[in-house]
Amino acid sequence: MLEGRALTVRRSTPRLWLSASWLALISLAAIFAPLVAPHDPLAQDLFAARLPPAWAEGADPAYLLGTDSLGRDVLTRIIFGARIALTVALVAGLATAIIGSTLGLLAGYLRGWVDLVISRIVDIWLAFPPVLFAILLIAVLGTGLSSIIIAIIVIDWTRFCRVVRAEALNQSAMDYVTSAKVAGRTRLSTMWREIGPNVLPTICVLLTIEMGIAVIVEAILSFVNLSISTDAPTWGGMIAEGRTSIHQAWWVLVFPLIVLFLTVLSFSQLGEGLKDRFDPVLR
Repeated sequence: MLEGRALTVRRSTPRLWLSASWLALISLAAIFAPLVAPHDPLAQDLFAARLPPAWAEGADPAYLLGTDSLGRDVLTRIIFGARIALTVALVAGLATAIIGSTLGLLAGYLRGWVDLVISRIVDIWLAFPPVLFAILLIAVLGTGLSSIIIAIIVIDWTRFCRVVRAEALNQSAMDYVTSAKVAGRTRLSTMWREIGPNVLPTICVLLTIEMGIAVIVEAILSFVNLSISTDAPTWGGMIAEGRTSIHQAWWVLVFPLIVLFLTVLSFSQLGEGLKDRFDPVLR
């Protein structure tokens, strides 16, 4: 049995490093986009419209992944689109984790009426379909990066709240919590200093998964023109544009779709890898 657990950890290592490497690469490209991008993401050249990738016949080597219907460089727009996607993932993910985890800790440790109120609010929130709820919020708040982030936070805090509450309930029954109470620790001190660090691995795993979900939500909203300006480079917007010209310029659809898939998959696999690493039984 011990050998099987050790094997599980070893198998998770390549997955962990591959996903972390891709996310590091896409993050560096986003941070240094003005330096590494070969062209202006908004520059249009109708004489260079729908040029194929550099290795295809009739291509221009200056456009490595080709151009779209307005002559804009696909690679450049993917790099600048990563800025928007990762900004949404980081800000919305962290804010969602902080709000949901705090409420989950309060509900799971304090229990009583605090748990009752928070649990009922979560139940009400979960009654709304998430995608439709997001579209409704964007319609009310208006389009823009901040509106997308707010919509994700408002919708997804319940995921952290439910999982962290369950974990806090389990940790509350542990001996170290009883020892802290006997030592004279206050309830809030015990919650933050004792239970909090022990549920942190679970929060980290949820955070990586949530960041992948945030990237998907931003892409969906961009696809239906409910994100930022339609001229701004977003992966969802590029996919929507490429869908209309798939037969004339397949690369406009395929390349941002591949990057989106790899990014979301990497967030998911990173979370699974961290889960294996943090699991005390496997360790």
